[in-house]
Amino acid sequence: MKASRFFISTLKEAPADAEVASHRLMMRAGMIKKLGTGIYTYMPMGLRVIRKVEAIVREEMNRAGAVELAMPVVQPAEIWQEAGRFQGYGPELMRIKDRHDRDFVIQPTSEEVVTDIARQEIRSYKQLPKNFYQIQTKFRDERRPRFGLMRGREFIMKDAYSFDRDLDGAKASYKIMSDAYRRAFDRFGLRYRAVAADSGAIGGDVSQEFQVIAATGEDAIVYCPESDYAANLEKAEALAPAGPRPAGAGVLTKTPTPGKATCEDVALLLGVPLATTVKSLVLATEELDDAGNVKKVQVWLLLLRGDHDMNEIKVSKVPGLDQGFRFATVGEIEEHFGCKPGYLGPINLRKPVKIVADREVAVMADWICGANEVDFHLTGVNWGRDLPEPEAVADLRNVVAGDPSPDGRGLLAIERGIEVGHVFVLGTKYSKPMNATFLDEAGKPQFLEMGCYGIGITRLPAAAIEQNNDERGIIWPDAIAPFTVVVCPIGMDRSAEVKSAAEALYEQLLAAGVDVLLDDRGERPGAMFADWELIGVPHRVVISDRGLKEGQLEYQHRRDTAATKVPASGIADFIADRLSAA
Repeated sequence: MKASRFFISTLKEAPADAEVASHRLMMRAGMIKKLGTGIYTYMPMGLRVIRKVEAIVREEMNRAGAVELAMPVVQPAEIWQEAGRFQGYGPELMRIKDRHDRDFVIQPTSEEVVTDIARQEIRSYKQLPKNFYQIQTKFRDERRPRFGLMRGREFIMKDAYSFDRDLDGAKASYKIMSDAYRRAFDRFGLRYRAVAADSGAIGGDVSQEFQVIAATGEDAIVYCPESDYAANLEKAEALAPAGPRPAGAGVLTKTPTPGKATCEDVALLLGVPLATTVKSLVLATEELDDAGNVKKVQVWLLLLRGDHDMNEIKVSKVPGLDQGFRFATVGEIEEHFGCKPGYLGPINLRKPVKIVADREVAVMADWICGANEVDFHLTGVNWGRDLPEPEAVADLRNVVAGDPSPDGRGLLAIERGIEVGHVFVLGTKYSKPMNATFLDEAGKPQFLEMGCYGIGITRLPAAAIEQNNDERGIIWPDAIAPFTVVVCPIGMDRSAEVKSAAEALYEQLLAAGVDVLLDDRGERPGAMFADWELIGVPHRVVISDRGLKEGQLEYQHRRDTAATKVPASGIADFIADRLSAA
């Protein structure tokens, strides 16, 4: 490609609403243009990156035995209602009506459609396993679209769906897809971690996220440097403390704490470690009657160590809280505790509540909690003496750096990541409500066991930029760069020798299958170099009159701080060596 025939549109400044590096740099490099909130046009430079991502994903999906199709972007509401997600998906699902007042959705994902295909096409166990995938536009009506392609409303995703005869088969398909994802992410040239994850709104029991490591990532990734253990913060288990509970030596004392309504303030006032305090979190669950009205409210008290944070995903798996919960109202709290929030605790309750203690709290002695009286806390609290042993004990908290690894092989560390892929074993979450069955060897109908596998095609370039950029611009890995090599002739419009050498090298690299661009725009060297550093093409060759007279050209990788002089006669072989080493 020659630059004069391409479309290059760089900006000196990023738009004011561009908050993160990828958004700023993609806008400045002319890769995307904003059309509306969370909606972008993929400009020619950005589309080349997206197409390269798609090509790698497509090759690995095909290699893994998946079969490509394309499902509609606009889908009838009936199948979403059949699966129970038309209302259950929430406000991110864009619901529309046609001229006949019929309900439709704009797909955020396609479990329902692919299940409908399977129930029509898969009749016998002899047709299994099957895996269908698509690379298709999706739309999610994000409440707060931000960060450019990192969290847009319209995006491109690769979604694949496996169908098996039993759970063992589904797990085998999951393993095939997980391995395919690793091959794809290795080819992208990005630093990433595959981490155990919660399945969230999609459903299923076995789940793994693929996270690109980046300091600006929204997700916390928990891992053990001494082992292969890795999980996202929602999933990472906080082990129960080793050893028995220490013997309590303190005396239960009602201690004045005027105006100190947080564990941090109480610990500071009393001159004790924050880890000796216990925070009280009050939740509520509701029981509905046949008409959908609330007939009973159950109040729950969760106890966590003062320096720990509640993990809502873990809490949602506690029996009794697993059907949905909310935070209690001030009125409900006062009714049960006789006190406003800030001084709450499990002793001297006005009305009974269900108490769940975190694993750490269950083995604490001589701890501090609210006295259920404004401006007072209780110190020297001990289980079994001052209050009954906890009714239930569970892992309720986020892990922190330095916690023991669940695999017993070291201590946990935490880094930031950007989720760009997710794999699930779904089981029969969709096949049962949609009656997607096949006939087994005995001729009996069985529900299809499913898996789901997604890669954010347009999010991945943004994640790559967050991981690979500097003060000059983007630094693309070779595999997904818009162009792999740029040839920059200085004074091409004034020097026949420079023009001839530039075009000869360009043709030679093209013939060798190199994705090369010749910048024949006649720009000044400073402006030309600034454009390609901003755009992030990884390999650059500069041709000048002076260099040609010396029989040399200049090569510089985007990460290099200085150029390397290379004999003009050997430049093509030199580049080939650099590309093969990338």
